Amino acid sequence: MRVIIAEKPSLARAIAEALPGRMQRQEGLIQCGDTTVTWCLGHLLEQAPPEAYDPADKQWRLDRLPIVPSRWQLAPRPKARGQLSVIRKLLKQASLVVHAGDPDREGQLLVQEVIEHMNYRGPVQRLLVSDLNRPAVVRALGRLEDNQTFQPLYRAAEARARADWLYGINLTRAWTLTGRQAGHDGVLSVGRVQTPVLGLIVRRDNTIRDFVPYPFYPLWVDLQVQHGQLRAWWAPKPNQPLDEQGRLIDRTPADALVTRLPGAQGQLTQLEQQEKRQNAPLPYSLSALQVDAARRFGLSAQAVLDGCQRLYEQHKLITYPRSDCRYLPEEHFAGMRKVLSSACQNDTTLNGWLSGADFSRRSETWNDKQVGAHHALAPTGKAFDASAVSDIDAKLFQLISRNVLAQFYPPLRTFEVKAEFTLLEECFRARGQQVLDPGWKPLFTTREESPPLPPLTQGETCQALSAGVEERETRPPEHFTDASIIKAMMNISRYVDDPEVRRTLRDTDGLGTEATRAGILETLVQRGYIVRKQKALRATRLGSALIAALPEAVSIPERTALWEQRLSAIAERQDDANAFQHALVEDLYALLRQSDAGKLRHSLQTAQGEAAASARRGAKSNKGDTKRKPTGNRKRTPSTGAKRKK
Repeated sequence: MRVIIAEKPSLARAIAEALPGRMQRQEGLIQCGDTTVTWCLGHLLEQAPPEAYDPADKQWRLDRLPIVPSRWQLAPRPKARGQLSVIRKLLKQASLVVHAGDPDREGQLLVQEVIEHMNYRGPVQRLLVSDLNRPAVVRALGRLEDNQTFQPLYRAAEARARADWLYGINLTRAWTLTGRQAGHDGVLSVGRVQTPVLGLIVRRDNTIRDFVPYPFYPLWVDLQVQHGQLRAWWAPKPNQPLDEQGRLIDRTPADALVTRLPGAQGQLTQLEQQEKRQNAPLPYSLSALQVDAARRFGLSAQAVLDGCQRLYEQHKLITYPRSDCRYLPEEHFAGMRKVLSSACQNDTTLNGWLSGADFSRRSETWNDKQVGAHHALAPTGKAFDASAVSDIDAKLFQLISRNVLAQFYPPLRTFEVKAEFTLLEECFRARGQQVLDPGWKPLFTTREESPPLPPLTQGETCQALSAGVEERETRPPEHFTDASIIKAMMNISRYVDDPEVRRTLRDTDGLGTEATRAGILETLVQRGYIVRKQKALRATRLGSALIAALPEAVSIPERTALWEQRLSAIAERQDDANAFQHALVEDLYALLRQSDAGKLRHSLQTAQGEAAASARRGAKSNKGDTKRKPTGNRKRTPSTGAKRKK
């Protein structure tokens, strides 16, 4: 008998419907001729607790750390025993097992750990399903692979699970017990990925809190040129009082120059003009979709993940969503006209975009070399009906479809001009852009980035009509949002200070995976380490205190980013899981020696004091606002993001 083990019931039903023969449903399985389809319910097994290895470790004690199992054990989850019993009986009768976990690292682990836990020793094949529609599942069933091919993926996932256990159990116990000595009564959870993410948010909050704004003074001049007028901005020479970004921080030179400019004659001394072509953004990975949906609709990363799961499992409108890939298989190109025509026919917006698509165009997204176990998110071809899904799901489907449709639009073509004028021996710069062909851009926005300049000729003369000096103020960075923190987790090398580590990281190395990033943020919220204030993610007093008390190596992204890199290398047969675990245990010994109750007590008291001071400042500001006459809104200048002072 052939037994197919799916990752979840929805996938099992899709597989059963694609098999020949009459379906017979029983408790925990579906019989289809000589094939039986059963399923997991997410993870049926979990890492055994410390007391399973030694009963003495049920009690939390510092002198028992680190806890490092010599032989790893898995334990059934409390609600999984019934389904595990069903799978155990089937495996005893099976002549062939088909592993039908999701096509990613975690999906490989989830089903295979059950097969190995049951000591099944027969042949195992692998079924990779990325689209739950029947034709796609039928094709996948015709392309079964040897599960042995995916052993490195399993080893990487297993190493990840064990690393999370070692890191989380030992450091959480150490700092919770240290916290009790410092007067904190709750659990202080520390995680291999969650703590560096919390560290990013805390350090951003601290930067904003400690930021001291200062004024700077851009000078503009309106110029008459041969074919019109334009505005140019002064580029002060290096001998002027400038900050690191070249902004003038002493108004005196600007005031002296502005009085001399009206009526002054000058010349266009440098002119750069070029036509640029920009291809459409690639189809989405999950994280890229989470970033865009957070920016456009204010959706949390978890809300996007949940919506995509519904579109995939319940509505069967999109392909497998937990993908880190932004490319599509080359074989999908020929059938994409039919897929998109069917998917978009009932939606006015999508149908309008569909009418402008040129399906003879072949963009760079069709690239088998860039596609791994899964490909970018795409419609399946099932007709979309906005009234049959939630508002969030409809918005997500439109975004996913839009990015695939955009592959059949021409590039955005612009004519860009950069001009430098010399007046009174000073340099003034202007830039403009003219859209020659909007291409795919109207699918994304109707806003123009910058207005065009009048026609210009190298060496032509100009005359200053008027000039002015603006007073602006530097601004701190923005608080992290769901969009910006997911983007930071995707591209963590930008937040790594160590130049040696940064050199070893690829642009694609990140914290967490597509499947876990949303959950990490929700975990931090649930544990009281961060809160959402409107769209901003802010650290709580407890979150700030924990980061201040932990060794810096635990809360900065360097180590975890390198570990993620090693896990990817294990999956690609370029590293060894045992060596990875050995290095992690060595790290644990060094980190545990740094637990310090005095430091934690001080950080808790400091965070409490800063929170109280912030509250007093807010109360004082609100009280003052009731007496102050309105003075108008401060404007932001798009070119610098700075505040313009009135």
